[in-house]
Amino acid sequence: MSNTLTIILGIVAMLLPLVVGRLYWKRFDHYFGKGDEAYMDTLEYFLKKIGSTILIAFIILWIGMSLVFNGSAS
Repeated sequence: MSNTLTIILGIVAMLLPLVVGRLYWKRFDHYFGKGDEAYMDTLEYFLKKIGSTILIAFIILWIGMSLVFNGSAS
């Protein structure tokens, strides 16, 4: 794989987790908020929200970087 393609795919692989993490953060309330404002204002809910968002973004980053650097070994 050429260097230019590796660089472009690497940039995409780094930006994709940011986009997905932002979408997940916005939709988390809809899926797990249960419509309860008192629950959604607790520290427990915030920690679940931030932890799961970071986990999703890290998994996508890991997969993306693995794909980019597996293809550029030659």
